[in-house]
Amino acid sequence: MATPAIPLAPVAVLMLLLCGAPWTHGRRSDVRVITDENWRDLLEGEWMIEFFAPWCPACQNLQPEWESFAEWGEDLEINVAKVDVTEQPGLSGRFIITALPTVYHCKDGEFRRYQGPRTKKDFINFISEKEWKSIEPVSSWFGPGSILMSSMSALFQLSMWIRTCHNYLIEDLGLPVWGSYTVFALATLLSGLLLGLCMIFLADCLCPSRRHRPQPYPSKKLLPESSQPLRKVEEEHEADDEDVSEEEAERKEGTNKDFTQSAIRQRSVGPSLATDKS
Repeated sequence: MATPAIPLAPVAVLMLLLCGAPWTHGRRSDVRVITDENWRDLLEGEWMIEFFAPWCPACQNLQPEWESFAEWGEDLEINVAKVDVTEQPGLSGRFIITALPTVYHCKDGEFRRYQGPRTKKDFINFISEKEWKSIEPVSSWFGPGSILMSSMSALFQLSMWIRTCHNYLIEDLGLPVWGSYTVFALATLLSGLLLGLCMIFLADCLCPSRRHRPQPYPSKKLLPESSQPLRKVEEEHEADDEDVSEEEAERKEGTNKDFTQSAIRQRSVGPSLATDKS
């Protein structure tokens, strides 16, 4: 019995599709994906970065142009990348993304915001003609690697974590909204108490109180009981000195009185002698 012949045309079409799938996937891989882990790769070389969100209609309209522009990346010697702000909230805070889509140009660590037309041709001209030189770069204070922007990134990540926990408490655990708010209020209160205790502990370690300081050797000021006999002796000496000074003063007054009385007597006696002689 002869086996049925297999049609070759459908098989050939299927093979072409299977072979073309990796080629299409390779085209899409021209756009690199930037995350919180590899964002420091942007500090070296020349980059064009797009910040987008899947739900944004303007971002969806830009995707074909961005993919076509990425195909020219090798010819222009530039890296084309994208950041999904819904999955990377830390990067949206690090770059202060306030509108979507947002495009940045980076050259050796200097970041500039692209505000021109968003077509493949305009992107290519922006790089080939070096139009980015006419744009002032972002200040170092607001650069993605600064301490300020790192703090902003941590704040955005914390806000996203709080939102995730809120959704988990409401949707998965079935708590009411006020119950979720109560949980966060208690957590905030406890974290504030722990932070206050840690600050007090550090302050006590850096600036210890007097009762914890080592006491110096005993002295007169620190030992008032032992210094009482000495004080009494000193007071007695002072009293004796005062008595002696009073006695000396009385003696001086007495001698002065005797001297004045004798002088008065001599004056009174002098004229009487003169009358007798006459």
